[in-house]
Amino acid sequence: MKSAAVAAIGAGATAAVIVAALVQAAGDTPAGQALGLAVSVPSNYRRLIEDAGRTCPEVSPNLLAALLKTESEFNPKATSPVGAQGIAQFMPSTWESSGIDGNGDGRRDVWDPEDAIPSAAKYLCGIAEEVKSVPGDRQSNMLAAYNAGSGAVLKYGGVPPYKETQGYVRSITALANQPSGGTTVTADQIATAINTAESQIGMPYSWGGGDEKGPGTGSCCSPNGFSGADIVGFDCSGLMLYAYAKAGIILPRTAAAQYSASEPVNPGGMRPGDLVFFGSSPESIHHVGIYVGSGYMIEAPRPGVAVRFARVDSMSDLYGAARPIPQQNKEI
Repeated sequence: MKSAAVAAIGAGATAAVIVAALVQAAGDTPAGQALGLAVSVPSNYRRLIEDAGRTCPEVSPNLLAALLKTESEFNPKATSPVGAQGIAQFMPSTWESSGIDGNGDGRRDVWDPEDAIPSAAKYLCGIAEEVKSVPGDRQSNMLAAYNAGSGAVLKYGGVPPYKETQGYVRSITALANQPSGGTTVTADQIATAINTAESQIGMPYSWGGGDEKGPGTGSCCSPNGFSGADIVGFDCSGLMLYAYAKAGIILPRTAAAQYSASEPVNPGGMRPGDLVFFGSSPESIHHVGIYVGSGYMIEAPRPGVAVRFARVDSMSDLYGAARPIPQQNKEI
């Protein structure tokens, strides 16, 4: 049976109808609610943190991000004067007992964020269990135990009277609970971007064509020698630039740069409005479309083929998906 989104596409409905159908069917985020992390995180760690941040109820993606920022400023090679190592600042003895092989490569490497980030979440969940009988806020007690040890939290019946530990708990809690400040895309912006892209269905493809103001003439020449210099229209990234500019989000001009400026997401967790990228590596990305759900995207495909709906699997070299964010991350 076709989904509501696919039926809407087939009926020529507006993209707003498509988004509404998908949100209703999937129970997705209500319009106007921000999606993603409030803490500013380098894009290559966001997926790791969002996945690991759901290991147990006491750990959230924002709390885990705030802890890593406080511990190391997301530096995977960080070391401390007392010997703590890596992005999560594990002491060697703690890593030996608590480190896990997060990426399944057969090694437990404290310097590898793919191991250290899920290890930090698992360790936090473990010490939360150790101090669960202690009165007070469970997250605060867990953070205090991460900093000072579970024994100190048990001894003092809560956050111990250590100036460093008390400041540690306060700073991480405040950072994790800060407002998003407009750094995440909302469902309203998603609907605007998809509606804008949908409004250009049938617009000619123009190599190098289009910008945040709309369709325009392009340039010469594509790798196959096609020129857009006399064609008013869009190339793939020009269409994405225009669609998200209408939503108040400015993207870079090229597909590869748009990937770098967005938040990577697991393909299984794609939402309407995410950008889908094609290539073999971040540097070789050559095509981008905007996902509208149920396996479909809107794209400006190639010279001679106008802007259209297409299946995401219509090209064989899907690299990944990423979620645009209003402000480019300066920490990458």
